[in-house]
This record gives sequence, C-alpha cells and structure tokens, in this order.
Amino acid sequence: MFRDILVPLDLGDPKIWEKALETAVTLARTYGARLRLMTVLPDYGMPVVGQFFPPDHSEKLRAKAREELRAIARRAVPEGIAVDVMVSQGSIWREIVREAKEREVDLIVMGSHRPGVGDYVLGANATRVAQRASASVMIVRS
Repeated sequence: MFRDILVPLDLGDPKIWEKALETAVTLARTYGARLRLMTVLPDYGMPVVGQFFPPDHSEKLRAKAREELRAIARRAVPEGIAVDVMVSQGSIWREIVREAKEREVDLIVMGSHRPGVGDYVLGANATRVAQRASASVMIVRS
C-alpha cells in the first residue's frame, strides 16, 4: 500500500515527532516501504539578514542537520528498513509539500502539537501540509 514515506522532523522539538517516527517505522516495516527523514532549516528571508552570517554558515547548518538526521535514523530505524535523509531550507510546509511531490511519496507522516489559538488564526504547518499535499497525510498527535 505504501512504498515511500516522508517523515518531517523538527530537530529542535523531538516531543512533536517521536510518536510520528515510531508510527512511520511501523508502517515501513509492515509495507516494506522506504522512509525519508526530512528537516527544514529556516530561511533568512531578506538577503540583508543573511549578510550578517559567515559565507559558509548555511552549508554548515545543512551538514549538522544531515548528521543529526542520520543519528536519529541509526537510533530509531531498525536494520532492513531503507532510509534516506534530506535537509531543505525555506518555508516548512512549502518544502514538505515540494519534497513529497518531487519524490512522489505515498504518505507523509508528521507530528503535531495540540493546536492553540494562534494555530487557528495563522495555520499550523501540519494543517497546511494536509491541505496542499497530493500524497496522503497522517498527523500523529504528540
């Protein structure tokens, strides 16, 4: 049923994604699917902000995030399950939707906190992904 599962992780907040990753591992084991662990680094927004960082800052952040994802994969994904790691930069929900479409994933499994008042006004990333992704989306509450 599923052959390719995307799991977005906020590296700064494991409480949100731990259950989602466990769920994705179970689904991958059940269906023989590949896992794609992904994180999205914030975008500087305006170029004027980026000039305050060293020229190699972005690449160092990407390398560190990639290594963190690999460490999570080693800890949480059993042998026998194929796993890739991806680091993107920009708008969280847009990057998740873009990667899911580009990689033609069957399912996005992502964690989410209980929504607060601000989420109803501004919209949470999980909600935006669910509204815009062409793949199925499973939101796992933390």
